Amino acid sequence: MLYNAYQTFSDLMDPLRMASRLTQSALVSRAMASPGFSRLASTALLRSFSAACGLVADTRLTHERPPYGFKTVMVGNREVEVVEEAADATPFGTLLHFKKEVQTSQPRILLVAPLSGHFATLLRGTLATLIPENDVYVTDWHNARDVPLADGRFGFDEYVSHVIRFLEKIGPGAHVLAVCQPCVHALAAISVMAEAGNPAMPHTMTLMAGPIDTRVNPTKVNELATSRPIEWFERNLIATVPGRYPGAGRRVYPGFVQLTAFMSMNMDRHVNAHIDLFAHLVRQELPKADAVRKFYDEYFAVLDLTAEFYLETVSNVFQQHLLAKGELTVDNRRVNPAAIRRTALLTVEGERDDICSVGQTLAAQELCKGIKPMRKRHHHQAGVGHYGVFSGSKWQKQIYPVVKHFILAND
Repeated sequence: MLYNAYQTFSDLMDPLRMASRLTQSALVSRAMASPGFSRLASTALLRSFSAACGLVADTRLTHERPPYGFKTVMVGNREVEVVEEAADATPFGTLLHFKKEVQTSQPRILLVAPLSGHFATLLRGTLATLIPENDVYVTDWHNARDVPLADGRFGFDEYVSHVIRFLEKIGPGAHVLAVCQPCVHALAAISVMAEAGNPAMPHTMTLMAGPIDTRVNPTKVNELATSRPIEWFERNLIATVPGRYPGAGRRVYPGFVQLTAFMSMNMDRHVNAHIDLFAHLVRQELPKADAVRKFYDEYFAVLDLTAEFYLETVSNVFQQHLLAKGELTVDNRRVNPAAIRRTALLTVEGERDDICSVGQTLAAQELCKGIKPMRKRHHHQAGVGHYGVFSGSKWQKQIYPVVKHFILAND
């Protein structure tokens, strides 16, 4: 019922969005064709009407991955072409390689992206900083509603198995950089690889703003996860993909539900952003309006998670704290971070992070007892919230240099 209700509402809104877009286009065309109408259209009333039409037309969710948009990057003083290449793929994810032709070898980095309602393109700012100086791969997760039931399950263990598989594809001596939620899965994967003596062990793992131990300084997100039993989440937040999609019948945690939860945490900020967008359109401040639009085009591109991945992650990480307590198992094997010896560890946290608070990622340092102290480092970034850890100016100018030097020192 949940998914069908959402889809019905979205379908009903489509004609209104189309009419708004056509009306806005007609106003622009008429203004260009008629000088007299152009003077009328420049009035505040018509500018406001046109801006309102634009807001209605643009306010919609999409369910397809936006383009990453990297065509070229500057490597040193030379512009180099970037080619997106699928190095490996399963029904649930692609190991996407941003291939460049450069004369010198660069550190190979696997960027492990969150699977939490948005596509990996949400890390575009992270990638933009990494690609010029590194040979970068990303876990490009697929929308679960587009994966047929015949392709099986994708849960917590399968995510960990994908990280291992992708590292094996990249080859020995890579570097792992995990952002937010998958810090737990990445640490579990590398722990399993270490205990098995897997030759594809990475040289370093960087865990950024991830919930390694959510018992430390719990946030509102953590409190919500523990406020109800897992059965409540399954009963109220899980839906069935409608018959019109390839994944028909698959049980999912819909991306639109996750987006609603994210927005409700900072609703005033999102409302004010759209008020600002309206004002920019009325005043014809197009560069400012485009900046807001681009953010929400990305933010409103959502993907569904399989029900088993969502529920197992909530239970394992946020309710039972299995990794932190040494009780996590993957494919019936106990995960032992102390088995990691040859992989260096960097943890990164943001001072103002209200999603994954200070201390939660740092907990990995204590779990990884087998790594020598000289090969472990923690970075606490002042003045940033959750997203500022991996995007924005402080990521570029203060956090990335720490990551870069750590990788080069252990490459």
